[in-house]
Amino acid sequence: MKKTLKAILCLALVAALVASFAGCAKINYVTNGTIKAIQEVKSGDWKNGGSQGGAEGGAEGGAEGGAAAGDEIVLDAQFEAGTYGGVEFKSVEDVVKYYVEAYDYTKSLTAQYDEGGKTVTYYKLLGDEEMTVGDVMIDGKANAVVNNLVPGIVSGMFKPTPYGLVPCYNRNPDLDNNKEDEHKKNDWDFRTSHFTAEDVLACYVKDNGDGTITIGIQPKAAEMAIRGEDSQGRFFEVLGDIGGVVGSIDMVKFEQGGADENVKVTYKGGTGVVKIDTKTKEIVEADYEMISVVNVTHATITVIKDKSATLNISYKNHYPASDQFLKDSKGITRK
Repeated sequence: MKKTLKAILCLALVAALVASFAGCAKINYVTNGTIKAIQEVKSGDWKNGGSQGGAEGGAEGGAEGGAAAGDEIVLDAQFEAGTYGGVEFKSVEDVVKYYVEAYDYTKSLTAQYDEGGKTVTYYKLLGDEEMTVGDVMIDGKANAVVNNLVPGIVSGMFKPTPYGLVPCYNRNPDLDNNKEDEHKKNDWDFRTSHFTAEDVLACYVKDNGDGTITIGIQPKAAEMAIRGEDSQGRFFEVLGDIGGVVGSIDMVKFEQGGADENVKVTYKGGTGVVKIDTKTKEIVEADYEMISVVNVTHATITVIKDKSATLNISYKNHYPASDQFLKDSKGITRK
């Protein structure tokens, strides 16, 4: 049981990193979720949670922790100059310019909703969100117990919420900025896109033959991305100042250095695919998937000394959100 308990205590750090998606305000989710997980391990209840729950040790996966080198193109098509849906695209710059114009126009559109019996005004295009955490590695090795417990702990902390097009601070356009973010470097307004052609690793345009075109974009890789500040932060909803969040958790210490030196996040391989009505430049459908690798070194959590942990995070946003998602997540209905 001692070996399993160590794995769960390491997972406490993983849980803290995951919860940082929601910001420091949700640190309580980390504490409560971690305590519950440790209590389940001590009582033996964790054995009921997964097909391999009875395994004391871990699967000896040979993969090493940390992000793989290189920034490879994953899009299944590449940009070719031409006319698509009646729109001429001569260069990547043209593609990004059109995407930004469509983003800005779409975020200028609002709609009224009913929320708790009150009429509220939010973005017309709201999306859902889904986060998957996988391939958890402890000291470079996969652990079956940890990987079986991750989904339950993550689902207990992460509460999907409707937002406007990413990056986005709030579904209410009047609040879609980072004026309240104490870690901000710039006073960004996210009602408009700050994405640039220099941020693009690869892209494509496709004519759908129905008055819409599809634009696919893969931004360049970035380390420790911050919303609005870099290639990933100008395109996705990123983790932000994750080092500061981890450093604020009393239960986490480091054998060498601090959180800034020992908590690293690499973003690469994520893509965005948007469908745009060429008559209006309105985005009518979109799918974004941000992919990141979190690597923690020299972590000490109570009895666990100088451990490393690596995990992959996939964060997806689909637009438009379904009526059911809006209702289930925030009690919102379209009027």
